[in-house]
Amino acid sequence: MKVAVIGCTHAGTAAIVNTAKLYPDAEITVYERNDNISFLSCGIALYVGGVVEDAQGLFYSSPQQLAELGVTTKMLHEVTSVDTDAKTLTARNLNTGEVLTDTFDKLIVTTGSWPIIPKFEGIELNNIVLSKNFNHSNTIIEKAKTARNIVVVGAGYIGVELVEAFQMNGKQVTLIDAEDRILSKYLDPEFTARTEQTLTEQGIQLALNEKVVRFEGENGNVTTVVTDRGEHTADMVILCIGFRPQTELLAGQVDMLPNGAIIVDKYMQTSKKDVYAAGDSCAIYYNPTGQHAYIPLATNAVRMGTLVARNLVQPTTEYMGTQGTSGIKIYEDNIAATGMTETAARLAGLDVEASTIEDNYRPEFMPTHEKVTLKVVYEKTSRRIVGAQIMSHADLTQSINTISVFIQAGMTVDQLAFVDFFFQPHYNKPWNYLNSVGLQALPPVAVKEPVNA
Repeated sequence: MKVAVIGCTHAGTAAIVNTAKLYPDAEITVYERNDNISFLSCGIALYVGGVVEDAQGLFYSSPQQLAELGVTTKMLHEVTSVDTDAKTLTARNLNTGEVLTDTFDKLIVTTGSWPIIPKFEGIELNNIVLSKNFNHSNTIIEKAKTARNIVVVGAGYIGVELVEAFQMNGKQVTLIDAEDRILSKYLDPEFTARTEQTLTEQGIQLALNEKVVRFEGENGNVTTVVTDRGEHTADMVILCIGFRPQTELLAGQVDMLPNGAIIVDKYMQTSKKDVYAAGDSCAIYYNPTGQHAYIPLATNAVRMGTLVARNLVQPTTEYMGTQGTSGIKIYEDNIAATGMTETAARLAGLDVEASTIEDNYRPEFMPTHEKVTLKVVYEKTSRRIVGAQIMSHADLTQSINTISVFIQAGMTVDQLAFVDFFFQPHYNKPWNYLNSVGLQALPPVAVKEPVNA
């Protein structure tokens, strides 16, 4: 069996390693246009902020390790075309310019995503950079050495983590976003308001509800970010606006969402036989809505890549779908979310209610007993949980994994009220905060007056 793999980050590495182990006789060739593989881009802010000092720790595989598994890795090779019917591909060696053609029995497309880069006037100025791969992280660190005023465009996870890292390194930082609040895809307003207050207290300037119009500069270097509401001084700009799937190679050959994300079935196969896809190039099955959605996350990628290998020869292991579960630490706040926010659920047309509690997570007689804020979003009629968010100075983020399982299993907020959790004063109260948020959501019991005989 001849297997060709295009792209080697999270999904690609998982697919390759597992394919090599499951099918020792397979001839596996990997095409990667970068000069490195398996970089954990979610660690960029940690690297930039100095929390991670050795960047090599952000790589979890290498061409040498793949070679030990019998895999041929062609680094700095860009695949320029794919014919899924003829089962051929063409690639160009970026060092020599040499063009080669290869054949395959099975194709695994793990081409990932790329940052969205709007065509702003002045985008070509120096010191406007992206934040996606290892080379980007090195560029950010090098340019930040001489930058005083740093502007980050995009208030998602990456943007928020970067402004924190820069502020802690003594920079003047501005965070711009066209939305009226940060992290709006992940958290409801009561959570983002607290986080915005924290960032502001740390001296970070929030420029929300502002759209970038253009960049201005002097001597070829950026100096100003102009928005529809003002101007912001900048020695350096980082674009963190979002990501789009890199799937142009298969355009018109397999089914995709309107944004180009490849649609796969529960066995990771595309609409074309023997062509599989995984990771940020794909749409995933989103359990809260029961529809395909584009949610680029490393956790989705490694699961999907592993499933590609298990299903490469015959359908074996079904994909269970995702809740888009994620977490972030911002200064002292530990935050996690799963499924839909209340805002997103209503926009999607779901009739939902929410239960929110704020309580000390463990007994008050303990030396410390940090407050926890927990919100669970559920359908009004079915009572099915569709999302949850948690925030605390204590690290209680693993609780969101529990609610993720509830969503995946289609369980209700009423079941959450009475599910069995242990009690130990070091960790919680007799009623675990997960139980408490479910108890608060319980409907009243209808009591009928006895009929006199």
